[in-house]
Amino acid sequence: MADVILATQGLKRYFGGLRAVDGIDFSLREGEIRAIIGPNGAGKTTFVSLLSGRTPVTDGTISFRGEDITRMPAFRRVRRGIAYTFQITNIYQKLTVAENVRIAALGRAQRERGGKLDFERETANALEAVGLGSRADERAGEMAYGHQRLLEVAMGLALQPQLLILDEPTQGLSDSEIADFCTLVKRISATSTILLIEHNMDVVMTLADRITVLDRGRILAEGTPAEISANGGVQAAYLGTAA
Repeated sequence: MADVILATQGLKRYFGGLRAVDGIDFSLREGEIRAIIGPNGAGKTTFVSLLSGRTPVTDGTISFRGEDITRMPAFRRVRRGIAYTFQITNIYQKLTVAENVRIAALGRAQRERGGKLDFERETANALEAVGLGSRADERAGEMAYGHQRLLEVAMGLALQPQLLILDEPTQGLSDSEIADFCTLVKRISATSTILLIEHNMDVVMTLADRITVLDRGRILAEGTPAEISANGGVQAAYLGTAA
């Protein structure tokens, strides 16, 4: 059985009286594609923001490859090998597509402490992987929203992360782009562990090895796609009313 790459114990994040994440014990195995689903307000984005260091923890612990990273700043987590693409695009709007990816590749060079990288090749490879190779010189902010989401994935790929966290990556993509994205994720999973928040249940059922269902800041259920589909509690809380 593969080693656990990331784990949380009693993880909590409160915003005043709102318990956005309320005591989550979670483990993710190396090489896995894990999907996190749940109704709006279930705490999904807050949870992965805690994992990436974008949001501070109220209580509990996070470990990555056995190291306690609970209080580690986000930029240091990136250097450890955790890449996080946001639910809302987080790109440099005024720079070109290629310049955005080069910045990400620079972060990887810092992680590898002076390892020599061919930035042009790394940039080209990442853009080709997401289908943006022909748009390298375009200004990032002038692309359609769906293409900006793909650029953000390319920036994550340029880091060559050990763990890639994708928050609603298919939002704004066409059906053909979603199909290409699923193929891409399967290819990425050969070298990276993937944690995926996604509302598109066809994407979830196609990609996920296992699914974690959140509801009101807690884990409602975990299992394979078949087990989650057959879970009556999940049906009542989420799947039966999902659009």
